Amino acid sequence: MSCRMNLIAAGLAALALALAAGCTNAAPQAEPLRGEAMVAAADPLAVEAGLEMLRRGGSAIDAAIAVEMTLGLVEPESSGVGGGGFLIHYRASDEAIDAFDGREWAPAGATPDMFLVDGKPLSFELAQASGKSIGTPALIPMLKMAHEQHGKLPWATLFEPAIRLAEEGFVVGPRLSRSLLNNRAIFEADAQARAIYLDAAGKPWPQGHVLKNPLYAQSLRSIASEGPKALTHGPIADAIVAAAQRQPRAGTLTLADLQAYAPRRLDPLCGSFRVYRVCTMPSPSSANAMLSILGLYERARPQPDGPENVQDWAAYVWASRLSYVDRDHYMADDRFVQAPTREIVAPTYLDARAKLIDLSKAPPAMPVGAPAGEALKNKWGSEAMQEHGTTHLSIVDHDGNAVSLTATIESEYGAHRMAGGFWLNNELTDFSLQPVIDGKPVANAVAPRKAPRSSMSPSIITDKDGELVMVAGSMGGSTIIASVSRTIIGVLDWKQTPQEAVGTAMVFARTPEISVEADRMPKAMSDALSGLGWRVSRDAHYSGTHAILVTPQGLVGGADPREEGKAIALPPH
Repeated sequence: MSCRMNLIAAGLAALALALAAGCTNAAPQAEPLRGEAMVAAADPLAVEAGLEMLRRGGSAIDAAIAVEMTLGLVEPESSGVGGGGFLIHYRASDEAIDAFDGREWAPAGATPDMFLVDGKPLSFELAQASGKSIGTPALIPMLKMAHEQHGKLPWATLFEPAIRLAEEGFVVGPRLSRSLLNNRAIFEADAQARAIYLDAAGKPWPQGHVLKNPLYAQSLRSIASEGPKALTHGPIADAIVAAAQRQPRAGTLTLADLQAYAPRRLDPLCGSFRVYRVCTMPSPSSANAMLSILGLYERARPQPDGPENVQDWAAYVWASRLSYVDRDHYMADDRFVQAPTREIVAPTYLDARAKLIDLSKAPPAMPVGAPAGEALKNKWGSEAMQEHGTTHLSIVDHDGNAVSLTATIESEYGAHRMAGGFWLNNELTDFSLQPVIDGKPVANAVAPRKAPRSSMSPSIITDKDGELVMVAGSMGGSTIIASVSRTIIGVLDWKQTPQEAVGTAMVFARTPEISVEADRMPKAMSDALSGLGWRVSRDAHYSGTHAILVTPQGLVGGADPREEGKAIALPPH
């Protein structure tokens, strides 16, 4: 690790010393948590694929591609070749941060009312399991763009671990076994899925079965040799279009749509939090809501105490409610609509919004703000679509470069249609299913070649001098915003280890009813929030937050204990 990475803000030094002394409640790991390079992701096999690339001298981008291609095999319900994602890259040599947009587009034939029947929106379940919901697969083009700028190993090399596992097979673990059992009907409806995930009797493969996916291996070989063109021209592209145009509820995706898609390199969206700089994705992500939560929380709690203090949680709930209500009203693909992406996180606007916060009580209602003026505020109707699914991985390589990548096919098993051994996304259900609400157009309505709004918030945190401090991100649909902001607060404010932070109770405050994670938040704390006037429900939650922290003693990782993920480090060269 370069010496510059060993110099981080003084507030983290105490945490590092505590870790060195063994003062941590982190869950036991099969590998040491500290090291010079690290991969944190949702499955041990995928983590190992990334580590293999790092051992071979690869960069963080190289490792990220190997991890994600493996996740598409071993965690097929969440992300993969048929979906998209966002990637934030940190280059240690000059502290440059890049954002890569791999969000899917709607086909040219898409219309604002495509999810309406007799003037009413389809149920989410019917909209999801359809060709209408399939956008242009965008992950591979984005990863290829990032690799061309920051890769070290040959492109084809990065697919070797996933191809090997797909051909030789991997052991079905508890999480995938449960998913296969719970989604049997999905597999029965798709010929490829039946052949891959069900036995001769039509039963899902059980835990311990060695699962193979030769068709996926074949697709990866084509992508390894041809690049993104393998998904826009030829048999895989034809299979994608055929699946999208299949009845019932056929979509309009064509080869021309696949070939028209183009990933983008963007400037990241950055905001301050205490003495740190947090950089994440701009539009079409709504990750500005995550930055808004951090900024409002900082203003409400200038001297935070920790997760045992109800005032800290009250500040977090207030910050979340204010941020989500703005996000639901305004955010959409700013290539098509005026979205106040940067105005929402402007210090002057956050100062004004923070004046509404009263930690002694909950508000009777949560008003939408006007970061870009009343005219824009009055233009839109608010909608609160809930996204799902997704995976996240965090990586730091031996040179101190870092990747934060969140990838998705949207809901579990996407559109419930396969092509080329992978699942196709249902990202278009991330649009508002209703183009008009309360007589006003919705910013996030469907339009041709438009990208649906996303909550994915891959993040890179640096100190005031630009040196890497932390890599973080999460899965979980619109709960991503909550998971990432809570994890950053946990590590940087509450002085938790990354493992403690990702395992801290989920608090999801998007609507007037606040949902807290029953298994992880003491009832006394949720009762204390109720005592302040918040409507609180105690629920089960899922997430997949993975974080890496830079300390003077090396990298420290955290993998979400709700999944089977790992944060595994490599020692110095």
